[in-house]
Amino acid sequence: MDSISILCTVALLAGGLYWFVCILGSAEQKGKHAVQLSGGSIAKEKVQDNYDQYASFFRRPKEIETTEKVPDFVDTFYNLVTDIYEWGWGQSFHFSPSIPGKSHREATRIHEEMAVDLLNLKPGARILDAGCGVGGPMRAIAAHSGANVVGITINEYQVNRARAHNKKAGLDKQCEVVCGNFLEMPFGDNSFDGAYSIEATCHAPKLEEVYGEIYRVLKPGSMYVSYEWVTTELYRGDDPEHVEVIQGIERGDALPGLRSYTDIAEVARKVGFEVIKEKDLAKPPSNPWWSRLKMGRIAYWRNHILVTILAWVGIAPKGVVDVHEMLFVTADYLTRGGESGIFTPMHMILCKKPEIMSSSS
Repeated sequence: MDSISILCTVALLAGGLYWFVCILGSAEQKGKHAVQLSGGSIAKEKVQDNYDQYASFFRRPKEIETTEKVPDFVDTFYNLVTDIYEWGWGQSFHFSPSIPGKSHREATRIHEEMAVDLLNLKPGARILDAGCGVGGPMRAIAAHSGANVVGITINEYQVNRARAHNKKAGLDKQCEVVCGNFLEMPFGDNSFDGAYSIEATCHAPKLEEVYGEIYRVLKPGSMYVSYEWVTTELYRGDDPEHVEVIQGIERGDALPGLRSYTDIAEVARKVGFEVIKEKDLAKPPSNPWWSRLKMGRIAYWRNHILVTILAWVGIAPKGVVDVHEMLFVTADYLTRGGESGIFTPMHMILCKKPEIMSSSS
């Protein structure tokens, strides 16, 4: 091969590598790039150890039952996955029904706006986002409704990411982010005009604890809407394949245990809410929410090669490869759960805190 051919080949490879590493960004074309993948607040040299500890958590069932350990477990999970989620999925860490003629990003925004529309609030209202992640829903809801949104997440790294995104979007005056546990929120009683949680309360070891806290901070007469991860009426606990799928979802998404759809309204009423409406938003005529996962398989292999290379050369921390592989395996379990109909990530419940609370509330 002559020198000109060698130079052309090198230039082509260099250009391709630059595009693959530096241009290939998040699903929303802003935010994380591949070279910025990290372990969140975890030191680079400790990412592999933290992943190994996370993976071993599910091999010790008694620890899952020890509810005080779950918040730290969830915090570790989001340190490990937040950058990968942003890079490959976008800033909204949840699913939505696919909509013909709409992009995934547009369908996601519509799904988020529907949540705040159900709350029926005026511009300027103060809304709680319980489990806000890096704030994708918060920003969509603030822009759509004119409300002031206060989000809470247990993960400090996500707080910093959300604040940066809020400022970049020009919504930092409307959107506030607090680091804290939604089981013990640092907000006063009766201090919010409405609240929502989008695929977040599934991380609570006991649903009544987070619902109770949300009930406490809502003003009387205010509404709360949640999109819940649950098993459906088609799930059979004596079917080994069903059990495998649900346990796979729990392992890959830091869930102390998926609840049945029958539990949600019961818990809401137990803490004092009036249940206004309950509906599985994944059921027909909605289009499959899991189609995005199936369409992303080619992108996964492309990204996995890149993550492996970046970890090998020392740009990405060791352990990121294992985390990325775990998320791919989990995507398969989620797809199987959706296709079989035994699992839904969008069981919607709309609740109201009574105008006049009883003496027992």
